[in-house]
Amino acid sequence: MRMEDVFSASPVIAVLTINDVRHAAPLARALLVGGVPAMEVTLRTPCALEAVRVIADEVPDALCGASTILSARDLYAAYKAGAAYAASPGASTELLDVGVSAPLPYLPGISTATELMAAYERGYDHIKFFPAAAAGGVPMLKAFAGPFHQVKFCATGGITRQSSPHYLAQSNVMCVGGSWLAPPSLVEAGDWEAIENIARSTIDDLSLAPMDRRERP
Repeated sequence: MRMEDVFSASPVIAVLTINDVRHAAPLARALLVGGVPAMEVTLRTPCALEAVRVIADEVPDALCGASTILSARDLYAAYKAGAAYAASPGASTELLDVGVSAPLPYLPGISTATELMAAYERGYDHIKFFPAAAAGGVPMLKAFAGPFHQVKFCATGGITRQSSPHYLAQSNVMCVGGSWLAPPSLVEAGDWEAIENIARSTIDDLSLAPMDRRERP
């Protein structure tokens, strides 16, 4: 598994905050059937790592990562839980150094050119742009495209279903992170069919526009 494999799997990575581990497997299945195989469980709840473990065991076709990785300890805990990859909102020196040789792909987060240079210097060319909307959105990504044309981004943070096509139209954006795919009210209600439909309609709307139709910086 490489980070580029995750980026290529779907134009949208489902960002999941799971409060009840019993929701993990049916939620992952609904997203997968709806056409969104890439997802990440945020390590923001007590059951998050267990949710990653359940998805890895029961829905093996899902590319389930762990996000909100804040330390090397979190990264290795994600690996032990069976995460397909690990992602962080920023990128400490420790994580950048450890992530290079980690036993699973590591996706560092950046919001400035200086942070991007630090990550790229260590060999990272697949990067999370976070928090995308607050850190400059599409104009910032266009600015990055010139000097950092080798880097591909997953833009995450404040992106909506409506704004996602504008991000995906950028030549340096391969995917976006979307929490809209799993509304908390539907998750709590166990309405997996509705979540499957959201995933399917999102993918249908995006239509995977070919590169030659994308906007250029």
